[in-house]
Amino acid sequence: MFHVFGRSSVSEFLADRIVYRNLEPADARLPSLESQRGRLGLPEGQTPRKSEADYARVIVELLKAAHRQDDRRGAIRRLVLIGDTRLLDGTAFENICLAGSWPGLAFIGSETRQPPATEILALPNGQSLYLANRWAAMQEFDRYCANQGMPIAGDTAVVIDLDKTAIGARGRNSQTIDRARVRAVHITVAGILGEAFEAAAFQRAYDLLNRPEFHPFTADNQDYLAYICLILGGRLYDLEEVAGQVRGGRLTSFRQFIDHVEAQAGKLPSALGQVHRQIYANVLSGDPTPFKAFRRNEYLSTVGRMGRLGDADPAEKLLAEEIVITQEVRAMALEWRRRGALLFGLSDKPDEASLPTPEQAAQGYRPIHQTETHIVGMD
Repeated sequence: MFHVFGRSSVSEFLADRIVYRNLEPADARLPSLESQRGRLGLPEGQTPRKSEADYARVIVELLKAAHRQDDRRGAIRRLVLIGDTRLLDGTAFENICLAGSWPGLAFIGSETRQPPATEILALPNGQSLYLANRWAAMQEFDRYCANQGMPIAGDTAVVIDLDKTAIGARGRNSQTIDRARVRAVHITVAGILGEAFEAAAFQRAYDLLNRPEFHPFTADNQDYLAYICLILGGRLYDLEEVAGQVRGGRLTSFRQFIDHVEAQAGKLPSALGQVHRQIYANVLSGDPTPFKAFRRNEYLSTVGRMGRLGDADPAEKLLAEEIVITQEVRAMALEWRRRGALLFGLSDKPDEASLPTPEQAAQGYRPIHQTETHIVGMD
């Protein structure tokens, strides 16, 4: 049975030691991405993504800088990662271990309705993934690490994924994060199209194009998907026409689609044309998060679902309607910090969807990792 463990924020156990997609640490004392470019040989104007080797090299430097900042004795000897996806988090984990020359273990959680089960997956370079279908298995994972001669203590760096791990646990509470994002797309598209917006048509387009069969076309990028739904709402193209071209192999990439729109941009209504030009310029510059207005709305929609219900509301209602902190992750993180481990957070969510603007900050809005919400989990 799930229980409510009060309220807190992710910063309770991570402080400001976290990076979002732009790889700029929230703790200003840590080195910025720009300050590392020359030393690491990173291409100018590009931000490595989570699955890339350069991303891992940046994270290793941040971990070492945080280790020095704490004036710790010795060096980092091992890495532990807590995440929710076998492919993305597992790849990032393996790359970080390789870049740091560290042995490591990773916990990958995703709650299911199946009986409790765990699986140990050995990776080619000597690391291991501990796959579990219960977040409550984190305590057993801690014991497993110790039994493998890798106790999580003062010589360990623990990297914790934010989205659908520390908050909105996958399989348990992750649907609330997805709903916040869909709501943000809805608000953004409706605001641009005005009276021309049709909610049912938008939802039909979003639900169809968000399916895995269309990921090669959308690159599984929510900015791209939001833009496509916006253009469809402007009636420049028909949903069935676009879907048919993708399935028939005539439309194979988002860049091909937006180039087609650019060729017909004169047909767009004024407000839609202006937004298209902004997004097209961002795409040409290589920005993986080109739809800024959507992401700003995603930030508001996300923090709007954190801590909004009452303290007397039952755990099941909080899990269904609010983005909550995962108690099992929080409890183990606090225990590992007590033992002296270095904790650091990662999020692949764009900074525009994670941090308030200066005007919003002046109104009391906080970064997602500092935003208070309820804590829910098993005993």
